[in-house]
Amino acid sequence: MPETLEAEVIEIDGKAPEPAENRSSSESYSERARQMVFQLDRRWWPLWLVLGVVAVALLLTVGVVVGVFFLIVTMVKRILLAFASALSGSPR
Repeated sequence: MPETLEAEVIEIDGKAPEPAENRSSSESYSERARQMVFQLDRRWWPLWLVLGVVAVALLLTVGVVVGVFFLIVTMVKRILLAFASALSGSPR
């Protein structure tokens, strides 16, 4: 039969855990977890900055590609209309 090992958490990310007696009983575990999720760690701001720059660059790239596509479609449409009016002999 395996032996049970017990450990006490001394420190996590440079902060000592709050003792169980000090936690309010009215605050549920899910509420504490939700608060921890919405609190961003300051050490990660360079990553968020880089990801934001990459996202903006991708949005601008997609916008330019869509704009060029519509410009090409408009030019081809005008050329085809000019060619069709030249063949029919009637000015546009």
